[in-house]
Amino acid sequence: MGEIENPDGIGEVGNPTCGDLMTIYIKVEGDRLKDVKFKTFGCAAAIATSSMITELAKNKSLDEALEITRNDVADELDGLPPIKMHCSNLAADALHAAIADYRRRRDESR
Repeated sequence: MGEIENPDGIGEVGNPTCGDLMTIYIKVEGDRLKDVKFKTFGCAAAIATSSMITELAKNKSLDEALEITRNDVADELDGLPPIKMHCSNLAADALHAAIADYRRRRDESR
């Protein structure tokens, strides 16, 4: 949990229906996620999914991390209440957005 100083990528997503907001920060070394942290404004399920995505993604290659789905996060948490699936499992989306941000920054610096 927390923010990475000088991150290589940032992904921020939100669900206007319930007000959950997640920001994922990544640090990349080579092609691997060396560090992943998050800030979440939302319910307990939002915090749990944000925390779980950091555990699932650390030390994975960027392509491996992009294969992590919303269902993977929920499965690792032994499920979420159905009412929380739509608003709280944004963590995979935020991770994917952070990787896209990293790749955009890298491409712009070339």
